[in-house]
Amino acid sequence: MTLVDQQACADVIQAWGFARDQGRWSELSATFAPDGEIAVSWFRGPFQDFVERCRQSFAAGVRSKHLIWPPLVRVNGERAVAETSIAILVRQSIDGVPVDLTSQGRFLDRLERRGRWMIVERAAIYERDRLDPVQPSPAFKALMQNAEVEKFPEGYRYMAFRVLAAGRTLAEPVYCDGTGETDALYARYATWLGDKP
Repeated sequence: MTLVDQQACADVIQAWGFARDQGRWSELSATFAPDGEIAVSWFRGPFQDFVERCRQSFAAGVRSKHLIWPPLVRVNGERAVAETSIAILVRQSIDGVPVDLTSQGRFLDRLERRGRWMIVERAAIYERDRLDPVQPSPAFKALMQNAEVEKFPEGYRYMAFRVLAAGRTLAEPVYCDGTGETDALYARYATWLGDKP
């Protein structure tokens, strides 16, 4: 039944993105186990707390779009690990300047079959990003001249700038390639799945 299980896991991952972007909170909650955990640039902790924070942002008019590619899913019995390429598109105003963020990365998920497949842990791994003006202007140029984005790792440089500009803090560690934290994350997932070295 591996192919069936792989597809079921893929369906849960796709459902997460659709529900998250459309503000379908009960459907979003159903993609995760009740004790599920998530780590993204701006949040680390219980998934249900994440859903509530997303609900608050959505009510305030903040919108994002998650483009989610087909995942690579490895199944071992009642457990699975999935790795999924993603792009996150966010529009927001920073100091009165409307900007669009494009962030590329991956979701690394642990899933369990508990009657049905659900995500028990997700970590976002950031690869590269960019920030563009909705409409080019001298105000955007001035904004970026003072942004000091070079102090952030290249994998999430503009995401970090956007998160801080929105009044949030970075949920350290933020995962990106080439760091010890990310290597340890992969090792922990592999051990949990029962992968042999």
